[in-house]
Amino acid sequence: MKETSFIEQNKEKWKKFQTLTSNQTSDPEEIADLYSDITDDLSYAQTFYNKRTVRVYLNQIAQGIHNLVHKQRKDSFRKLFTVWRVSIPLEIYRSRKNLLFALFVFLFWTIVGAISTHFNPDFPRMILGDGYVEMTLKNIEKGDPLGVYHSGSQVSMFLEITLNNITVSFYTFILGIFFTIGTHIMIFNNSIMLGAFQYFFHLKGLLIVSFLGIWIHGAFEISSIAIAGGAGITLGNGLLFPGSYTRLQSLQLSAKRGLKIMMSLIPFLIAAGFLESFVTHNYQELADWSKWTIITVSFSIIIFYYIIFPIVIARRHPELVHESDPPIKTYVNVFDLHKIRTFGQIFSDTFSFYRVHIGKIMRYNLVLTIPIIIAVVVFQDLMRYEDLTHQYEYDWASQLSIIMGFDIRSFSDFVVTLLWTIILSIFTLSILYHFKNQEQKASLKRFLPFMLQKLPGTWLGLSFLFLILFYVPWYWMFLVVFIAPFFWLQGASVILGEERFGRRFGNGFRYGARNYGNVLLGISLMGLVLFIFAQPIACVLSYQEVNFMREPVLEDFLDKFADFVKNVARYYTSDFLVPANIARQIVYVFFMLFSLPFFVIMMGFMFFTFQEQNQSTGLKKQFANFGKRKRYQETSLDFE
Repeated sequence: MKETSFIEQNKEKWKKFQTLTSNQTSDPEEIADLYSDITDDLSYAQTFYNKRTVRVYLNQIAQGIHNLVHKQRKDSFRKLFTVWRVSIPLEIYRSRKNLLFALFVFLFWTIVGAISTHFNPDFPRMILGDGYVEMTLKNIEKGDPLGVYHSGSQVSMFLEITLNNITVSFYTFILGIFFTIGTHIMIFNNSIMLGAFQYFFHLKGLLIVSFLGIWIHGAFEISSIAIAGGAGITLGNGLLFPGSYTRLQSLQLSAKRGLKIMMSLIPFLIAAGFLESFVTHNYQELADWSKWTIITVSFSIIIFYYIIFPIVIARRHPELVHESDPPIKTYVNVFDLHKIRTFGQIFSDTFSFYRVHIGKIMRYNLVLTIPIIIAVVVFQDLMRYEDLTHQYEYDWASQLSIIMGFDIRSFSDFVVTLLWTIILSIFTLSILYHFKNQEQKASLKRFLPFMLQKLPGTWLGLSFLFLILFYVPWYWMFLVVFIAPFFWLQGASVILGEERFGRRFGNGFRYGARNYGNVLLGISLMGLVLFIFAQPIACVLSYQEVNFMREPVLEDFLDKFADFVKNVARYYTSDFLVPANIARQIVYVFFMLFSLPFFVIMMGFMFFTFQEQNQSTGLKKQFANFGKRKRYQETSLDFE
C-alpha cells in the first residue's frame, strides 16, 4: 500500500485517538481499543515506512499511551460509580419488558390471593399455615396485630431478615434458569401469600393498620422480589430465545444481564431488613404521617431508579442502548499475563482459566493438601464430638467453625486454625504457580521447590485475610469486605512479583489501595456469583429458630442428603445426627475447595493488570517487537 493511501485510510482514526486522549472524561476502554489498532498501524509503518514521517508520528502517539490510557484506569472509584450510574440503569432499560411483565404477573397473583380470601376466609390458613394465622389472631386480640415483628433482638433480627430477603430474591432469579418456570413459581408463592395476608387483615377491619406497618419495609422488599422476577425471566429467556447464538452462549449473556439487575437490589434488600428490624419493629410508636412518609419515599426511590433514571440514561446514551452483544470468547490454553485487562475481561478470563487449569491444580492438592484436610477434620470431629450431636440455625457457619476451629475453645483449635492457614497458603501457591507455568504439565518435582521457597512469604502475605476469615464473625463479613481490598493482592504480589520481598509486599498493598473500587467490585461480584450458585446446594438459611418444627425454611439439596443419612443412621446409632453432620461437612469442604480457586485466579489477573499499569512490561515487549515482522514470511510474532 502506498504511504499516502495508508495515511488517508487511517487518519480519521488517529485524529479520533488524539481527541479522546486529550479529553479527561473520555472512556478509557474506547481509548484502549483504538490503541490496539494504532500499535498495529505502527508495526506496519515500522516495516514498510521505517524512514518516513508517518512512522515517527505514530511512534510519538504510542509512546505516550501509558500516561494517557492508564491515568484514567487508576480511577477505580469512578469506574465503580459508573457501573451504578450508567451500566446497571442501561441494563434495566434493556430488560424493561421483562421487568414490566414480572410486575404484572406479581400483581395478578396478588389479586388472585385477595379474591380467594374474600370467597374463602380460611384460604390464608392454606397459604400461611394454621400456626401463623392463630398467632396473628392472638396478636389482634391483644391489640398488637403485627406483634410478629416485635420478637427477638433487633440486631439479630436485621441479620436474619436481610439474609432471608437476599435468599428469596436470588432464588427467584436463579430458578429462572429452568426456562423461567422456577421464577414464575417463586412469584406465584410470594404474591399469593401477599394478597391473602393483606386481605386477611381487611376482613378483620385492620387493612390500613397492616398496610402502614407492613409496607414500611415492604416497599423495598416486595419491589425487590418483583424486580428479581424480571431478572429471572431475563435469565431464562436466554435459553428460550437464543437467537443467533448457541443456547449456552445465549445463557452466558442473559446471566450477565440478570446479574447486573440483581446487583442493583443489594442496597434495597439491606435497607428493607434495616427498616423491618428497627422501624417496623416499633411501628406502634410511630405517627401515621411518618409511616406514610417512609412508604412514599421508599416507593419514590424504587420508581426513580428502576423507571425514571433508566429512561434518562438511555436517552443520554442512545448509542449504548442497542449496542450489539460482544462475541462469546473462545477458551484458550495459554493466557497473556502482561497486558491490561478491563474488569469484564478479568472476570471472564477467571472462569476461562479455571476451566482450563483446575484439573492440574487439583492434582497437586490431592497429594499435598487434601490428605491434611482429611486428617484435620477427623481430628476436630473426635475432639468436638459433642458438637456433632446438635442441629444448628446457621448450619454452614457452625460446621465450618467445628472443622476449622474458628471459636478457639482450646489449644487444639488454635493448632487446627494454624494448619488451615498453611493449607490455604499451599492451595493459593498451587493456583498462582500456573500463572507462571501455564504450558507445563503438573509436576510435583518442579512445584515442591517453588512451594518451599514461597510458602513463608505467601503465608505472611495472606495473614490479614486469614485474620478476617478465621476471627471475624461471619455476620460482619459484609462490612469487613470493604477493608479487604487493601490486602487482597499481597499474596499474589509475593508469589508472582520479581522484586525483593519487602517491595513485593508493599506493591500488593499499593496496587490494592490505588484500584480499591475494582478490587471491591471483583470480590463482591465473585462472592455474589458463588453465593447464588451455593443456594440450591446449601442455602445459608438452612435452619432457623423461627420455624418451631426445626425444619428448613428453604430446603436444599444438602438438607435432603443429610436427612437421608440421618434416617439410615437411626437404625445403627442413637447419635444419628453425627453422620448427618459429617455428611454436611464433606459437602462444605468440597464446595470451599472448588470455589476458592475463582477468587485466587481473579487475584492473579488483577495483580498482573495493575502491575502492567505501573511497569508496562507488556507494552515494552510490544515496542521491542515493532518492525520485526517479515514482509513475505510469517513468524511467531504474527501469532502473538
